Amino acid sequence: MSSVSQMQPRGFGARFVLSMLAVAVIVVAAVAPFGRAVMAMTARVHPHGPDLGLLERLPLAIKLHLGAALAALALGAVLMLVRKGRLLHRTAGWMWVGLVSLVAGSSLFIDGLNNGRFSLLHIFTGWTLIILPLAVTWAKRHDVGRHRRTMMGLFYGGFAINLFIAFIPGRTLWMTFFG
Repeated sequence: MSSVSQMQPRGFGARFVLSMLAVAVIVVAAVAPFGRAVMAMTARVHPHGPDLGLLERLPLAIKLHLGAALAALALGAVLMLVRKGRLLHRTAGWMWVGLVSLVAGSSLFIDGLNNGRFSLLHIFTGWTLIILPLAVTWAKRHDVGRHRRTMMGLFYGGFAINLFIAFIPGRTLWMTFFG
């Protein structure tokens, strides 16, 4: 494994900023119809320990989605730190791919945000289901640059950023800790 594969890709900063702007536009468009309700909930915030009863009452799809997402976030953070190309990276990478697939697959059954229909946030699901197999293919073909950029995009865009989206007032994680 060369040290080149461990370095930040050229132009990463500009692509990251553009990606975050695209995510912000999608999130604002998805949440805009609920803007007043979100602001009202934000005004009544009172942090507390996790409401485990709320988590118990969730439908199975949301429990799977939440559990797999948190596990993928933790494992993804480890993968960002370990040396790439080694047995640990490959093994944990396959586990991460499985978790991400579960997160995306379970999100297809979560439709409460838009009254039983897909919402704009499901754009991320479609993107993940398309790009994840491509990232695996690129790794198998030893196209390290494409694989790295794609997996970093999925991790930062799909999990680190979506963690903040998950804490939008009124959503499950918000209610668990602040509602």
